[in-house]
Amino acid sequence: MSAVTRGLGFRAAVARVGDFLRDHQQAIRTLQWVIVVFYLVLLIVPALLPLPDRTASVFNNLTIVAQFAFWGVWWPFVLISIPLLGRAWCGLFCPEGTLTEWASRHGRGGAIPRWMRWGGWPFVAFSLTTIYGQLVSVYQYPWAVAAVLGGSTVAAIVVGWLYGRDKRVWCKYLCPVNGVFNLLAKLAPWYYRVDAQAWRAPVRRTETINCAPLLPLRNMQGAAECHMCGRCSDYRGAITLSSRSPEAEIVHVADGSGWQTMLIVFGLMGLAIGAFLWSASPWYVTLKQTMATWLVNHDVYWPLADNAPWFLLTHYPQVNDSFSWLDGTVILLFIFGAAVVVGGGVLMGLCLADRLLPPGQQPGVRDAAGRLLRSRLAGVHKLAQGLIPVAGAGVFLGLTATTLTLLQHEGVPTWWANPVRFALLALALAWSLRFEWRLAGLRTLQPWPRLCAVMAVGLGLVPFVWAWVLFFIVW
Repeated sequence: MSAVTRGLGFRAAVARVGDFLRDHQQAIRTLQWVIVVFYLVLLIVPALLPLPDRTASVFNNLTIVAQFAFWGVWWPFVLISIPLLGRAWCGLFCPEGTLTEWASRHGRGGAIPRWMRWGGWPFVAFSLTTIYGQLVSVYQYPWAVAAVLGGSTVAAIVVGWLYGRDKRVWCKYLCPVNGVFNLLAKLAPWYYRVDAQAWRAPVRRTETINCAPLLPLRNMQGAAECHMCGRCSDYRGAITLSSRSPEAEIVHVADGSGWQTMLIVFGLMGLAIGAFLWSASPWYVTLKQTMATWLVNHDVYWPLADNAPWFLLTHYPQVNDSFSWLDGTVILLFIFGAAVVVGGGVLMGLCLADRLLPPGQQPGVRDAAGRLLRSRLAGVHKLAQGLIPVAGAGVFLGLTATTLTLLQHEGVPTWWANPVRFALLALALAWSLRFEWRLAGLRTLQPWPRLCAVMAVGLGLVPFVWAWVLFFIVW
């Protein structure tokens, strides 16, 4: 069998997967509601039970089971599934997506308000959720899980009921992880390809379909916003599930934007670092002690009280775990400090790389008259897209720290963890630097400017890499 024949056979097999998803929507919906039931049980029941004692384990306590399911398995591996399968989690499995679409189907069907379309929501929602989760110890306590995940689910249902008709308005605009999934899906080796010629002259399936995430199907070019649900497969004979290079979208399609750069640099590589590291850092302890000493010396005692309600700051005196107002303040200072130091270093590296490269054909957007509007930072935003692999790997490594802690509690040896962590970090770093080389090549083919630009980005990544060395080895 020739290589051409094998290639055609592979493409046909991939296309059949899309058609299979299209033809089994009822089975997918049944699976989605099964997942919703399990999700609600793990979300609600542990919050009604007493807090587990030190002898509790995943084998005898539902709270520990829920903790392991949410933070040990679900979030880390949903995150890693996105660059492997695209946003299949969103379209096929996510309980919030199912609930918000169901609410929209039976809701009032209002028009989507302008404020909801603001481009900054992915960064703001991710940042607020990350920070709030640390203040209430979302990885440890079921009431905190109910506040963070449950609050998001209730908001998804309300937004679904208010806006759209049978759509996922919440998922497109306000979901706290929509922006993260949007970025990581650009690395997926699968996407729904649109044949423009076939669209203009359809030969089949011209009936209306429901694209729940509100995508302009005719102009769909990548996987960033597609939920991979399969409903549009073979629509008008023009849309086909296809394979592609995992680098294709970032290099040839994605221009990036200011808010996406903020999410990559100051969200995934800044705030998230601070959120993962503060509890292990001796700097946090030193800063807290220094501030406490100053407060006592000046007869200011109220910040030392641990009387905040559990939904503002961690407050579980029955297990001797309560945050004072000072604790909350120092956590915020640490997280924002990490965002400034780590994110600021990354941003400076990107800006320096942009200055070292010739202007080239930098990306831009067009106004209503079709004129190309070039942003002064368009080159920086394009280069920032190349950091998606290492930014995503950092969040994955931070989330798996909880996985390893839970495994250690169950007596599972974790001696292998650090070699695997550094291997993943090194691979992600190498991939991001390769992206920077290719993105620099869009502006010049001269090797020295390209190399200097890559080195500038690498220099900006030093604080990011050093933070993980501190976390994995020093602390």
